[in-house]
Amino acid sequence: QVQLVESGGGLVQAGGSLRLSCAASGRTFSRCQMGWFRQTPGKEREFLVAISWSGASTYYTDSVKGRFTISRDNAKNTVYLQMNSLKPEDTAVYYCAGAIINAFLPSLGARDYPYWGQGTQVTVSS
Repeated sequence: QVQLVESGGGLVQAGGSLRLSCAASGRTFSRCQMGWFRQTPGKEREFLVAISWSGASTYYTDSVKGRFTISRDNAKNTVYLQMNSLKPEDTAVYYCAGAIINAFLPSLGARDYPYWGQGTQVTVSS
């Protein structure tokens, strides 16, 4: 089992930055591929970025490529999402998710991640 807790959300002006953290409990975090998703009311959860268990591989969707950066520190059981050049359309609840897999599978969808945090609100004002 892996329990995840996100933090770092808040209100920021367009063009600003935020750093989200996702702290994990359990000894299996270092075996987890981790992903970040976001969701707005009435819409499906949107995949943003994934990182392999080692941190050596990452995959970004076009909507955040070049603006967001995922990283992880397995010694601290934490994955991060650095968000720069934020836009009002980035406003959403952001979730981290984990899946224990041996290979890096960037195409995993939300339904393939069994572990989820509770989400953290990010609001970008124009």
